Amino acid sequence: MLLDQRRDQILQHAQEHGYVSLGQLVAHLGVSESTIRRDLEALDQAGQIRRTRGGIAYVGESLPALETRVTRAHLEKQRIAKAVAAMIQPGESILLDAGSTTLEIARQLHKMELQVLTTYLPIVNLLHSAPNIELIFIGGYIHPKTDVALGPIVTQTLKGLHVRKAIMSAGGLTSRGLFNSNTLLVDAQRMMIEASEEVIVALDSHKLGHTELVNLCPLDDIDRLVTDDAVDPQWVQMLEQQNIAVTIAR
Repeated sequence: MLLDQRRDQILQHAQEHGYVSLGQLVAHLGVSESTIRRDLEALDQAGQIRRTRGGIAYVGESLPALETRVTRAHLEKQRIAKAVAAMIQPGESILLDAGSTTLEIARQLHKMELQVLTTYLPIVNLLHSAPNIELIFIGGYIHPKTDVALGPIVTQTLKGLHVRKAIMSAGGLTSRGLFNSNTLLVDAQRMMIEASEEVIVALDSHKLGHTELVNLCPLDDIDRLVTDDAVDPQWVQMLEQQNIAVTIAR
């Protein structure tokens, strides 16, 4: 089992049970106690769990820090970013969601002529000097660990917007739809979906089958999924049966 998959399983187990003992995690994952301890230390530092005597407690309304997310599946994110960028036409207005994958997509857009709207400070910092991009930051309360603008100012602003494409990220996808870990973030993402003509979800394949705290939207709200070539063909078949176009970045 890959490190990211193992840590996702730890989070999912903690989310389902609230509290999980160290012994339960060792038995559930079939790895050594020392490996689990290293995983718990990393997840604790990222603010996703709280370590307790003999186990962990689920934190709930958390978002992993950008540094943690950037290191996950980095090559896959780069390939996904190139595939998404190829779908964007010069002159379009697009909404870029917060996330390490959407940040990679922003890197691919630096030389294009576009109108880019975002709630994500790292994307603002990356694109503010791009000569041909009209950049609009949708501001609000800035989440201190992730640099994402959240809250009612953001959602109210998004209500009055209309764009060609929303390029979304998420914490997971199942047959029930998209999921994420923070209700304020989900509120903004729902408004992004409402504001756009086409919803493109950029998601590395290990997040398929994974849930988070909050259901963001049903599959009906998604027009296209862009993922990496490790995706299980059964997921592709299921999504295409739901009239979702699937692009596999190779």
